[in-house]
Amino acid sequence: MHNFEKLKVWQKAMDIAEEVYKLCLLLPDDEKFNLIHQIKKCAVSIPSNIAEGSGRNYNKEFIQFLGIANGSTFELITQLILAKRLKLVFEEIVQPLINQLVEVSNMSFSFQKTLKQNI
Repeated sequence: MHNFEKLKVWQKAMDIAEEVYKLCLLLPDDEKFNLIHQIKKCAVSIPSNIAEGSGRNYNKEFIQFLGIANGSTFELITQLILAKRLKLVFEEIVQPLINQLVEVSNMSFSFQKTLKQNI
């Protein structure tokens, strides 16, 4: 079992979730139950799955939850790109978030690789 709050990947994912919530305040109200809902759901899913996986008994289970977190990461990147393409937000706001998401994904893949060595 891992202390998820000490994991850098979880900390960064939490920072992203916080930034995403701030970004959603800039989106139009008519997207509240569509894109905003999906964006927030994915943003919360990333650190949540990292935390849930860390509480599992076996590294194999943790790896599975890190994979789910990665899926949510790529889903969120797609939604941010869509928001940018629809001109709902400016690229200079979205691109740093996307860069952070790519970093979290790379960290997660690296962590999975380390955990696989310990199975």
